[in-house]
Amino acid sequence: MKISRWILFYWLFLCVFASGSLSIDNFNRAFPIIEPDPNHTKLHLASEGLEAIKRITNPIAAVAVIGPYRSGKSFLLNQLLSLSCYEGFGVGHMRDTKTKGIWVWGTPVELDINGVKTSVFYLDTEGFESIGKSNVYDDRIFALATVLSSVLIYNLPETIREADISRLSFAVELAEEFYGRVKGQDVAFEPAKLLWLIQRDFLQGKSVQEMVNEALQHVPNNDGDRNIDQVNQIRDSLAIMGDNSTAFSLPQPHLLRTKLCDMKDGELDLVYVKKRDQLKELVASIIRPKIVQGRTLNGKEFVAFLEQILEALNKGEIPSTGSLVEVFNKGILERCLKLYSEMMAKLPLPLSEKSLQNVHENSKGEAMKSFDEQHFGRHHAKRSVMQLDEEIEKVYKNFVMANEYQSAKLCEALYSRCEDRMDQLQVLRLPSMAKFNAGFLQCNQNFEQECVGPSKANYELRMMKMCAFLFTCLLTSAL
Repeated sequence: MKISRWILFYWLFLCVFASGSLSIDNFNRAFPIIEPDPNHTKLHLASEGLEAIKRITNPIAAVAVIGPYRSGKSFLLNQLLSLSCYEGFGVGHMRDTKTKGIWVWGTPVELDINGVKTSVFYLDTEGFESIGKSNVYDDRIFALATVLSSVLIYNLPETIREADISRLSFAVELAEEFYGRVKGQDVAFEPAKLLWLIQRDFLQGKSVQEMVNEALQHVPNNDGDRNIDQVNQIRDSLAIMGDNSTAFSLPQPHLLRTKLCDMKDGELDLVYVKKRDQLKELVASIIRPKIVQGRTLNGKEFVAFLEQILEALNKGEIPSTGSLVEVFNKGILERCLKLYSEMMAKLPLPLSEKSLQNVHENSKGEAMKSFDEQHFGRHHAKRSVMQLDEEIEKVYKNFVMANEYQSAKLCEALYSRCEDRMDQLQVLRLPSMAKFNAGFLQCNQNFEQECVGPSKANYELRMMKMCAFLFTCLLTSAL
């Protein structure tokens, strides 16, 4: 019997141990973190993949690969992770795109970046321009990858088209909104390093950087075409962002593309293998932990950041930098509103309307100044400024009402005290006019000194009416 119990205990121990190992081993695969809704217009979170990220306690960095569908993004990621197609991200050879939404490889690559142990996640994104999707959906995928990643690999086959440049409009808007801050101040989130990856065997005597620079040159627009103007503006901004981007060329691994998954390194083109390894080194050299509002993120914080960004990008019909600006300014706005409220709360109510107005304007000025020093966004921040102004005015109205109440309460008490005093003088036997006048003057003087605020004028009028009434009564009794 004892032996049976020990066997049962040992069997349970093995089961628990095995299940623990399985849960860890399970992370060594690809997980979805973002999935499309049924209409392929908006995005939602996939909890399974988020668990793979949440468990990480180190600072996190992310490498995302974006580009047209069927351009070899998943195969490229497997190569960067030294995984076969059967181990890593799913690779599709059919006409429909294999990857839906955004996927993450569950086991991060651990790197030492400037003395900081960093967990690097690799993200695979759904390709652009596949059948049955809207452009808005593609824009949301691109926008999310742009915001989340530390390195954004723009995987392009053969050449750079004008449409490829247009897709970077969101990245440019982000740069203009978030990265144009005063040096030394915290930024909302640091920009991803943009890596142009051109998969091409021959560059016709040009370096890949020259090819990118040429693609970013202005296109003549003698007819004033609005679309060309917009793309030229993007070109200008990308040229300014040059320090934050680099270019790399990668030849085709083999002519038989549909057989790539069955080939080992020895069967691939030697030049490709050499360049691929150089690409790995390049990515490792430029990647940095994701910085959000001045600090690195662990797994749980990265997921919270993802949730925040997704909510903003799903707002409205199209994703916009404006919605992101609102998200990042929300906390700052709340702090500035609190600053205003705390300054106003120190007031000893009631006050005269002019005094309250002066303190309101000074407090509002301090709150607006604080917001101006901290806010994110250069163009879209105006909406946040307007919102702060509206919220301050709402709080001010509450102070105005509180001031009116306190003023009415104080003046009513002073008026009642005067009224009682005058009633006492009136009922005295043969009261003298001089004594009555002296009593009223003293009462009125106290009232004038102590009654303040918006109710004062109304109670002054009541005091005059009371005085006239009592004076008439006094004269009548004297006669």
